[in-house]
Amino acid sequence: MSDTATSAGLDWATARGMGALAQKMGMEFLEFTTERCVATLPVEGNTQPVGLMHGGAYVVLGESLGSMAANLHAGPGRLAVGVDINATHTRSATSGVVTGVCTPVHLGRSITVHEIVVSDDQGRRCSTIRITNMIKDVPEAR
Repeated sequence: MSDTATSAGLDWATARGMGALAQKMGMEFLEFTTERCVATLPVEGNTQPVGLMHGGAYVVLGESLGSMAANLHAGPGRLAVGVDINATHTRSATSGVVTGVCTPVHLGRSITVHEIVVSDDQGRRCSTIRITNMIKDVPEAR
């Protein structure tokens, strides 16, 4: 993927915004194309009471990346909305940041499926998330 394509996708994602929840949690987009999206999330402030990264925080990272990637694929005048998400947590981060890498499994005209692998600072997989989005036309304003 060219630097121009990566920059254009990142500009699109930044202009669109990640949403209030993701922003509140400290998410940061690093790379954004239809073939690969990357974002980070700090562990601090996103933990369970015992100090482990909250499983829901992994899912917020995954859904934010997968939904935004589906919307980039959908293009102008179309909207991607989540219809299914699942996550398997295999490790708990306790400090630093986690990084989510989102790649497409299927990019169709009406359905997308993305896999998001979330890893800790040592590159160890913490969670694997799969999201399915339905693409539809943007409803006309009434």
